[in-house]
Amino acid sequence: MPPLRVVAVTYSPGDTLTGFIESLAAATTRPVEVVLADNGSTDGAPERAAARYPHVHLLRTGGNVGYGAAANAALADVREGRALIANPDVRFEPGSVDELLTVAGRWPRAATVGPAIRTPEGELYPSARDLPALGTGIGHALVGWAWPANPWTARYRREREAPRERPAGWLSGSCFLVDLAAFHSVGGFDPGYFMYFEDVDLAERLGRRGWLNVYAPSAVVVHEGGHATRREPHRMQRVHHTSALRYLAGQYPGRRHAPLRAALRLGLGGRMLVSYVSGRVAAGARFQRAAGELDRRA
Repeated sequence: MPPLRVVAVTYSPGDTLTGFIESLAAATTRPVEVVLADNGSTDGAPERAAARYPHVHLLRTGGNVGYGAAANAALADVREGRALIANPDVRFEPGSVDELLTVAGRWPRAATVGPAIRTPEGELYPSARDLPALGTGIGHALVGWAWPANPWTARYRREREAPRERPAGWLSGSCFLVDLAAFHSVGGFDPGYFMYFEDVDLAERLGRRGWLNVYAPSAVVVHEGGHATRREPHRMQRVHHTSALRYLAGQYPGRRHAPLRAALRLGLGGRMLVSYVSGRVAAGARFQRAAGELDRRA
């Protein structure tokens, strides 16, 4: 059985990288090869990992080229089978990768299969969402930070239903299994997204080709998250809002939609400026506990 390609895009990941690599040992019975697509780390963590673990390989991208472009580079030489793309601050629960592979086998048209993602505190993150629509997107962006339980956010995040195996509009790019034939058939990630929304855009393009994005809550990973935002909060807010504008504007092309695109630019630009001075707006909508979800801390 050939090794499973596991890709992590790194940018000074620190000590989290060790936990990522070592948790893979109990997550799958398959041999794995880990490719660290490094965007210019300065902390030495990727180099130390590549020297310490024989199955870990360092791929230098030549600079901070962005998440999608780096992941594309790490998958350029593999065209068949499946690969796992995950953030380097993910920890895999025992058996989680094998469970993703099992679920993928049940869904022949699954281009991506994503696990249940929990925070270090044990809360379930809403990682399998509907594709952003204009109405739900505006409601989520405008009032989600002040009214997390609003109907637009709940509908977009599918927060009011019990976790179950199902197709989703898109899956969080922090961890998913990808069918390489499907991935390459749409050109992989759009490198025009530096960070954020590259997973939404990929899922939307795969869906147009008839592929599915399947949520598999029977597989569980833990994601710490927030490293880039903590390091450069204002820059990441700017990147997040410009990526949102790129995606939404791309859904409404042509001259007749020019006023709508201008309104989106004005609205997202205003929200971005407010997020610079308001941590509450910057943090967005707190996620709610899904129906049937048990508090694992009890």
